[in-house]
Amino acid sequence: MNPKKKTTLLTKEQAKSNLKWYLFDANGKTLGRFAQEVAKVLIGKHKPSYTPNVDCGDGVVVINAEKIKVTGAKEAQKIYRSYTGYPGGMKEVSYREMMQKHPERIIFHAVSGMMPKSRLGKQQLVKLRIFATENHSMQAQKLIKVEI
Repeated sequence: MNPKKKTTLLTKEQAKSNLKWYLFDANGKTLGRFAQEVAKVLIGKHKPSYTPNVDCGDGVVVINAEKIKVTGAKEAQKIYRSYTGYPGGMKEVSYREMMQKHPERIIFHAVSGMMPKSRLGKQQLVKLRIFATENHSMQAQKLIKVEI
């Protein structure tokens, strides 16, 4: 190893100054593969300056969440569970019901499962915006369209 080469790590201020926003279109994409790409951008692993202990990821806007696809029998069998904390408080919602009521929660649940389970992971997840249709309110950010 060459002693003259040093690894440079990002500081919080440098990471915030380099923040970009990306636009992902979920139309016809497979849920897991799509969520993996979104999580990679949120964490910042797509950058050569990735630092594990700093929020160096970018913001992500997802449109057309209602047009996401799943493979196999997941559409009929997948169940989203949540627990209220009270006895008998287990709530179960099927994939089809979730798709009709809140399609953006399907993508959020998949992406959040791929994020680090720490304060940093929650901080990175804040930069995720999901919209069910093509209409979004993020015109102020200069969105960079991403093709997967």
